[in-house]
Amino acid sequence: MQSEIEWTFESTSELDTQRLGKQLAEYLTPGTVIALNGELGAGKTRLVQAIATALDVDPAEVTSPTFVLIQEYQGQLPLYHFDTYRLRDTDEFLELGADDLLYSDGVCLIEWADKVREVLPGDLLQINIEHTSQTTRTFRFQGQGPRSQQIVARLQTESF
Repeated sequence: MQSEIEWTFESTSELDTQRLGKQLAEYLTPGTVIALNGELGAGKTRLVQAIATALDVDPAEVTSPTFVLIQEYQGQLPLYHFDTYRLRDTDEFLELGADDLLYSDGVCLIEWADKVREVLPGDLLQINIEHTSQTTRTFRFQGQGPRSQQIVARLQTESF
């Protein structure tokens, strides 16, 4: 496989984002790390909610961990939801025990991941979200590494 594979999805509604999250959740395996980037209000937490719901996590439990920094949800797979927005540096991220979770049997979803990119695994699914209108979002997926490339390749072949 090539070193990176890309795919873009245009969401025109919350229902589109829910369907995207549900489809993505079907391809997640233990150890998957997802880096979520986008401006405030782009839809990072909304996508995490859709993924978590698809993995049998109560959607009411899924909130942005801006002040807690890490939320853990139990569903079909353990989900670790990070928000690095308020962190000063990667050392602070590692002090939270993030390195143990990044290499665990769970799925890691990291909001504002660019802030800690240098300590994330090489096999990384990057999702950049652009808020293009009140109801429209562009999701740009980049698979870096075999596991992540396989996820992106599978998303490319699905019809929404």
